[in-house]
Amino acid sequence: MSFKLTILGCNSAVPTKERHPTAQLLNANERFFLIDCGEGTQVRLKEYQLNFQRINHIFISHLHGDHYFGLIGLISSMHLLGRNKDLHIYAHQELKSIIDLQLSAANTELNYPLFFHPISETNEQVLYEDEKISISNVILSHTIKCSGFIFKEKKSKRKIINDIIERYNIPFDKYNGIKEGADWIADSGEIIKNIELTVESTPAHSYAFCTDTIYNEALIEKIKEFDLLYHEATFKKELADRANETGHSTTFEAATIAKKSAVKNLLIGHFSQRYKNLDELLIEAKGTFKNTHLAESGLVLDFDKLNK
Repeated sequence: MSFKLTILGCNSAVPTKERHPTAQLLNANERFFLIDCGEGTQVRLKEYQLNFQRINHIFISHLHGDHYFGLIGLISSMHLLGRNKDLHIYAHQELKSIIDLQLSAANTELNYPLFFHPISETNEQVLYEDEKISISNVILSHTIKCSGFIFKEKKSKRKIINDIIERYNIPFDKYNGIKEGADWIADSGEIIKNIELTVESTPAHSYAFCTDTIYNEALIEKIKEFDLLYHEATFKKELADRANETGHSTTFEAATIAKKSAVKNLLIGHFSQRYKNLDELLIEAKGTFKNTHLAESGLVLDFDKLNK
């Protein structure tokens, strides 16, 4: 099973030729979740050979254009290419009116069902949940209402050891109970402890996406010890006043949140176009939090490898 994050865009409001606006794709055990959809997102998906028809859930953090201007194009392309399965969009209520207007102006009636799920401005709650993953919103502090997203993989059942299972002739219909922790009583009456029959499954993964926000210590307890935190770092430390004025964070502030929340890894992004060499932002963040990575377009982070 896989848990991988692909960076499609990492820049702030104005794109450059090399860096594109915010968008990420999370593959959580072959469930594909698109996080933000800046201009050109569908082009990046094609460039990295990611089939956008496999995306069933899209999460939009807020309504600044660099986080959603690519959405209507993606919706339209899905339609033109014959999509027929459901698409679910999670965003603040105003986005529904924008999508409806764009489709109406183009006289487009989608081939597929489009479901819109409004994100609360005041409450943090579970937005989506199935047997494998739970996804919640987290309220951020920006110049307009803005939400981050928390992805928590659910712990898998224990894995059976086939050789041992076969040795005791355990019937197939008992496998599920054993995966859930049951012992087995052999024909001889001997109790075979579950720890002899199974091994721990892969640890459940966790990812927090915290885009446009000022330094906000309210996040710390909500993301405690996560595998990966994405935190915007629009500016270097020297521009802390500018960051605060515009509702953004610095490299130092992002790294401080990572350090105080004891996450395993930090991913910084949403870079100002003023920075031509992103290494200077990485170096500054690493000064406070060593396990920092740059969210450059095309980067793929495999969570199983991140934690080794």
